[in-house]
Parts: sequence; structure tokens; C-alpha cells
Amino acid sequence: MSRFGFLRKLAKGVALVIPPWLVFSDLGFTVRSVDGVSMEPTLNPDGKNVDFVLLNKWAASSLSFEKGEIVSLVSPKNPDQWLIKRVVALEGDEVKSHSCFEEQIKVPKGHCWVEGDNLEHSLDSNNFGPVSIGLITAKASHVVWPPSRWHRLDVKNPAEQRVIDSTDVERGHHFFGWDLD
Repeated sequence: MSRFGFLRKLAKGVALVIPPWLVFSDLGFTVRSVDGVSMEPTLNPDGKNVDFVLLNKWAASSLSFEKGEIVSLVSPKNPDQWLIKRVVALEGDEVKSHSCFEEQIKVPKGHCWVEGDNLEHSLDSNNFGPVSIGLITAKASHVVWPPSRWHRLDVKNPAEQRVIDSTDVERGHHFFGWDLD
């Protein structure tokens, strides 16, 4: 086989593989590095190494999220920047902001409240308020690198004492502590 024949076959193989890979990574899964300390201790626990996480874009396409999930989103302050945060409250919930004003905020329809696990060093909803769920691009499911940190990311809500669930408000729990069912 001549050199040009090999190059032609190589180019044809690449042309067949790249479009499906682009579709898969654009709509399906991708791996991103997470640097910074805003999600310590869940991600980058020692503050020195960088964790790589598996992001499931397909799971986020339904725009249905649970409290405690870790998500990737476009920064509402800078569309060229992406953030990774935990969903703390959903539409209709009331959350006590961790900002210096500690105001009570009702999360509007189509929005959620996101925070880093390291509240002292996180740019999150405490700084910019509720975010549109349309800005969420993926759900983070696993740490895939370094190998010593391979694990599934847990769904946990660290801010439960600051969030009043909208179903509790409707039932009267917030005001009276009664279960009216």
C-alpha cells in the first residue's frame, strides 16, 4: 500500500469517527477538570490536585433536578465561564441566603439555588441569586481522575437547615409545624 493510500484510509477513518464522537460528547457525556476550592471537600479535597468529573449532559436535558445533585452550569455573571455547584433549593422553596444579609429568598419558577460545598470560598447563588435551570448543562456523576479518587458523587443537601421546602409551606409546616394531611 502506498503512503497516499494509507493516508486516504486514515482520513476516511477519522471522518467516520469524529462526527459521532462530537455528537456523543456534545449531547451525551464529557469529562471536565474541576479546579479551585469551592467544592471542597467533595472535589479537590486537598486543594492541590485537580479532580476530573464525568458530566452527563443527557441527564440534564430534561431540566429536572433534585436537591443535592452536583451540576455544571454556565456562570450567570460570565457566559464564557462554567461552574460546578450543588443544587440546594428548587423553584418554590425558600432559602436563607448565606450572604452577609442572610435574607430569605423564594426561588422563582424555572430557577434553582446552587452553592459550593465550601461556602466561605464559593461564587454561587449567595452572590448572584437563583439561577435559571436553562443555564445547567450537565449533572456530575463520578470523579474519574485521579484513579485514587474514583467514586460516585453523592446526592446530599448540606443546607437543609436553611431551606424551607415548598411542600412544607403548603402544608403549614413552616408556620405551625402541623401536618395537615
